[in-house]
Formats: sequence, C-alpha cells, structure tokens
Amino acid sequence: MAAKVIGTVTTYDGREHPYLRGYQVKVLAVFKGAALPDYDPDDGFAVATTDDELARLGGLAPGDRAEVVPWLESESRFSFVSSDPRVEDLAALKPLVAKR
Repeated sequence: MAAKVIGTVTTYDGREHPYLRGYQVKVLAVFKGAALPDYDPDDGFAVATTDDELARLGGLAPGDRAEVVPWLESESRFSFVSSDPRVEDLAALKPLVAKR
C-alpha cells in the first residue's frame, strides 16, 4: 500500500517560502512536475487531490510541488491561504521522494 500523502500534516523545512519555515502545514494536493525548470503551466499539468490519483500519476517525484495550508495556532484552524512548496521541502514527504 502506498504512503498517505494527501491530508498529511507535516513541517515545512525549505527556504523558498520563508514565512512557512517551521510551521505545520497540511497537504491538499500535488502538482506533478511543477518545480521542474522547464515547467510551463500553460501547457497543461496534472494535479492529484487524492492518494489514488497520485498513485495513478506515478506517485511523488523530485520536481513535484504540493499545495499546502499552514496551521494557525492562535485560531486553532488551518489557513484558507495556500502555498506551493517543493515536496522535498516537506519533512514527511522528503523520505518518500528520496526512495525514487
């Protein structure tokens, strides 16, 4: 069985989104290949919003991005504002990408 990705709560460890560093974030979706240098969003792209969709698209890979929302401790809820870090910058997903 594949690891759970969509819905995972993890820590952001990257430098690309400094305002998220160290925050708990929830993964809402994965954008396949969106972090690759030749990525063109106008050329069409695959988005996985369930773990089954992600598996059909080949699972996590270097160059994928995740749509995440940060946990707002003071409001005891996740934010409605999302960001799109590289999957390698999410603590719980990094080992899954490294296995490839």
